[in-house]
Amino acid sequence: MSQQNIDNLQSHFRTCPLCEAICGIEIQTRGSEIVSIHGDAEDSLSRGHICPKAVALQDLQNDSDRLRHPLKRTESGWKEISWDEAFDEVATRLKDIQNSYGKSAVGVYLGNPNVHNLGAMIFGPMFAKSLKTRNNFSATSVDQLPHQLVSLLMYGHQLLIPIPDVERTRFLVILGGNPLASNGSLMSAPDIGKRLREIQDQGGEVVVLDPRRTETARVASRYIPIQPGSDVLLLAAMIHTLFQENLVHSGRLEIMMEGVEAIQAIVEPFAPEKVSEFTGISADTIRQLVRDFCKAESAVLYGRMGVSTQKFGALTQWLIQVFNILTGNLDREGGAMFTKPAVDIVDITARMGQKGHYDIRRSRVRKLPEFGGEFPVATLADEILTPGEGQIRSLVTLAGNPVLSTPNGKRMDTALEQLDFMVSIDFYLNETTRHANIILPPTSPLEHEQYDLIFRAFAVRNTAKFSPPLFEPPANTRHDWQILLELTTRMAPPKLKDQLIAGVTRSLLQSIGPRYLVDMGLQLGPYGVRANPLRRITLRKLEKYPHGLDLGPMKPCLPDRLYTPDHKIQMAPEVLKHEMGRAWQHFFDTVPEKTPYDLKLIGRRDLRTNNSWLHNSQRLVKGKSRCTMLIHPDDAEIRGIKTQDMVQVSSRIGTLNIQAEVSTEMMPGVISIPHGWGHDRPGIRLNVASKHAGVSVNDLTDQELIDDLAGTAVLNGVPVAVAKLVV
Repeated sequence: MSQQNIDNLQSHFRTCPLCEAICGIEIQTRGSEIVSIHGDAEDSLSRGHICPKAVALQDLQNDSDRLRHPLKRTESGWKEISWDEAFDEVATRLKDIQNSYGKSAVGVYLGNPNVHNLGAMIFGPMFAKSLKTRNNFSATSVDQLPHQLVSLLMYGHQLLIPIPDVERTRFLVILGGNPLASNGSLMSAPDIGKRLREIQDQGGEVVVLDPRRTETARVASRYIPIQPGSDVLLLAAMIHTLFQENLVHSGRLEIMMEGVEAIQAIVEPFAPEKVSEFTGISADTIRQLVRDFCKAESAVLYGRMGVSTQKFGALTQWLIQVFNILTGNLDREGGAMFTKPAVDIVDITARMGQKGHYDIRRSRVRKLPEFGGEFPVATLADEILTPGEGQIRSLVTLAGNPVLSTPNGKRMDTALEQLDFMVSIDFYLNETTRHANIILPPTSPLEHEQYDLIFRAFAVRNTAKFSPPLFEPPANTRHDWQILLELTTRMAPPKLKDQLIAGVTRSLLQSIGPRYLVDMGLQLGPYGVRANPLRRITLRKLEKYPHGLDLGPMKPCLPDRLYTPDHKIQMAPEVLKHEMGRAWQHFFDTVPEKTPYDLKLIGRRDLRTNNSWLHNSQRLVKGKSRCTMLIHPDDAEIRGIKTQDMVQVSSRIGTLNIQAEVSTEMMPGVISIPHGWGHDRPGIRLNVASKHAGVSVNDLTDQELIDDLAGTAVLNGVPVAVAKLVV
């Protein structure tokens, strides 16, 4: 490289926005060209770690398939239109539908990428509120809803979720999580592989329980296979053992606990011997795990996606909290702790009266409970397909792809086809947005500022970092928040007073943008004016630290951090106690129906992918296909299946054909198919992804299978059958 080219290089330090790890990255540019992307060694959280996804940011930035201008679907195909024409048509059509059929005739679906986007996080809820619809949905109910429900019921706030203190723990137990593939989830932990080694190097242990010997299980001190969907039984037996062997030691938490007496009675029938057959784990193994946990210097039990998206996901997350509390490992160094982020989203929302709510109304068709103002997405297609008052006739999607990410994707396809009008805020023409009448594409992640409101609040260390835009957005483009603000303004009621208020609000917010709101959050936060007026963190100060500010490890904060009315931990909420009775009945008092579906399906995560987002990057999809079905050798032999054979997998709602991969990492009786693929639907514009289409596992997952308490879709433990395809 010539000296001139070297001199033209510029380094930019920012946060990768593509997953929960929020890794610090260094992007070198020459003009508008991205020359390289590396991990930022000085980032206070990620410590130089980077995964393959971050390197693909340049592919996203330069992707010729990425939309830059509004598209309208016409009889002759898609055509570009102006922003004003697009905004006019969207507002007019949405208002017409609401005037004809009621406010709730318009539905809203928010996808997972919204929490990775500062502007969408702030302005998305504002737009949804302007629609005044009761039909709100999001990816929450195919993901972390059980965590939030349990936190609301036990601690008084849906976002007050304890995070494993992996930096100081000496005994980490992981249920249904694979942080080496996810970089941590509801536990933002970049470089988690090194963190796990550090636990072991200091004499600690990492124990993984999962139906598959995952990437994390391979480096763990101990791996224990468990039957899908049986985690609630394991945890009840572990708590039973605590009481039976006099291992309950809550310490300083004891005076904060309300209802602990009920716990012992609830778990009394769940002896390890009783649950062993269903979990596939011996009674001796269960008891020894509990003893080892209790004698560790510090310990924490952590459960994630695999245990949340199952029949009793909410109960499982509840019992994880109960176990950590009864062993004295909540709000303790090395245990499960609460963060103290610079922008304290928990405190801010609590002050606004938005701590969360549950089951204040039910969905129209299946009578499923709402949570935080949203209905379970498993019933979204029902609400579109079922005629009657309150039927959804129009849908707004924001950075979401429910055709690939929610149960029974083919039925979702059918539902979206019959809508009167659909608008998508998205920069791809994908499996979902192909049904839209109007697509409004926002700028790319490198063209707007970023501050991670959610993931800093779920990080294993308190840090703060602001990323300014790396590139100027092209002319005649819009940020997410500008699109949302414009639509919010145009949806204002026709009264002159409402129109004036909407206009003034738009002018004000347009001038200050998300940047000012972040600054306000910092100054009102725990490190702002209230903490030290002279040394407070402001946005201007934070921008002087391009590698981020290290605000220290998590610290004990209870009972001050509790938001329950009596400032106590509610150990045994009534709805959860009642649900334990249903769990007992399900496993022990119900004769299983005879079906042809003799295997159980679970999902799979890969380090080079993130749901359905990143399959249009050649560097992330190249090489050996990762959309395969893993099956244990014994199950394969019975069916005459060998690696690379094509097989048909069927469930109650559908079938798909996929290549088999025989693997001893699977438990007998369990198969695994990854999530987010299936880019073979007609009409999409994803050139790379279409050539590596794979199949959508959500063409097998069943919209009728849900956690009845939370409404979360069952994505793990789905009954399926597998047969070799005969050519």
